Amino acid sequence: MMRSRNLIVGAALSAVFALAALISFIWTPYDVTALEIANKLKAPDAAHWFGTDHFGRDVFSMIMVGARTSIAVALVAVGIGMAAGIPLGLLAAASKGGLLDEVIMRGNDLVFAFPSLVIAILITAVFGPGAINAIIAIGIFNIPVFARVSRGAALSLWEREFILAARVAGKSTARISFEHILPNILNLLIVQSTIQFSLGILAEAALSYVGLGAQPPTPSWGRMLADAQTMISFAPHLALVPGGAIILTVLGLNLMGDGLRDTLDPHIRVALS
Repeated sequence: MMRSRNLIVGAALSAVFALAALISFIWTPYDVTALEIANKLKAPDAAHWFGTDHFGRDVFSMIMVGARTSIAVALVAVGIGMAAGIPLGLLAAASKGGLLDEVIMRGNDLVFAFPSLVIAILITAVFGPGAINAIIAIGIFNIPVFARVSRGAALSLWEREFILAARVAGKSTARISFEHILPNILNLLIVQSTIQFSLGILAEAALSYVGLGAQPPTPSWGRMLADAQTMISFAPHLALVPGGAIILTVLGLNLMGDGLRDTLDPHIRVALS
């Protein structure tokens, strides 16, 4: 793992924002809910490293708390996708082209037809905007992704000799799926989870940008970008800082996913060694 440059750089970038999110639970340089109109739109200086916004709030503190919001939404949404999608994918692979497989995969196609933003609009139209509804929308979109990945990987294993040996030993289909299939596709699922995590952060930022994500006074990178769009000409730091945070976080997660793929995939590992 230490020979993978992508993994090291990606893990380092991801760790920086994860650490900032954890620290924000107990400390931030300034209170993100305190308004100081006298200090509004200050450029970055020694007192405010990333400047202040139009309400005088410290941008660095808001980035820290915004990281907590983005990571929490993406993490729970990926968890929902894995918890529901992996069993569905294993179940579809076990039926191997049967009616159950067809029903599950056509249901996945139906969900894929509606992007997470559209699903979020539908959910918020009924329940109202908020972080919880953003989590539900992104989580629903993640379910068919993990179902497809787990099904595709599991199908190639069902005819392998060790699976046939498990059948001869009298193990049930469910037991084979979770004791033999799942451990052998776990590397693909881990890599996919990092990709979906980065997409979850982008989706949360997009939903917050249009007002469907975390609501004020909770800071959000997407809403910071939305607030900054009318002030770019005289306060560019308000757009550059949250935009840079989103770019670096997504870049770090994608690099880490590439590094994990190279490390966990035995075929790629042998080719690189």
